[in-house]
Amino acid sequence: MTTAPLSLEHLIRPSNISSGKPPVLFMFHGYGSNEDDLFSFAPELPKELCIISARAPYPMQPYGNAWYAINFEADKGKWNDEEQAVLSRDKIKVFIEEACKTYGLDEKNVTILGFSQGTILSYALALSYPHMVKNVIALSGYINENLLVESYKENDFKDLKIYASHGSVDQVIPVSWAQKIPSILKDLKVDHVYEEFPVGHGVAPQNFYSFKTWLQDKI
Repeated sequence: MTTAPLSLEHLIRPSNISSGKPPVLFMFHGYGSNEDDLFSFAPELPKELCIISARAPYPMQPYGNAWYAINFEADKGKWNDEEQAVLSRDKIKVFIEEACKTYGLDEKNVTILGFSQGTILSYALALSYPHMVKNVIALSGYINENLLVESYKENDFKDLKIYASHGSVDQVIPVSWAQKIPSILKDLKVDHVYEEFPVGHGVAPQNFYSFKTWLQDKI
């Protein structure tokens, strides 16, 4: 069931932990999708996690939602509304803070999982505010440095861990964009894994198994 006492509509699967503050996994979907999409992973993920899948704030027609506008009729291919993207980055920041407080979650054990546009914002959040995020699962996205706070290179990333993956034949976000991720993270001294799978813009079963295995000893 979708609940809305917080700033973003969302679905929640409670943790099976009965005492103390449970770890939490936040999910951020791609452009034109909604909170049901990634939430389909929830039954297969560790039961100790509270899982919260958020709906992006901008409704699209005829259905779906976006974290920020993409103009597909721009002169030079696609044009992203980066101002709107930064607003959504900060909406996600507030939502995570609200949810941890409202549901009694462990704000020191936060994992974020994004797909596509949700991944781009997951990078933006984690690299701008690494103290808020322990683990990132970044699927089919890339790092847009225009969405990071100006002083992000001065941040302390020693506790941040990132799993990144991309489809080698992705027709939506070129794999060449994702292939820049390891060097960026290495320069920032962020502990990371980068993998490619022989799929398009989606998550292959072996990709799901790989990030699930990566996550299990990090929560």
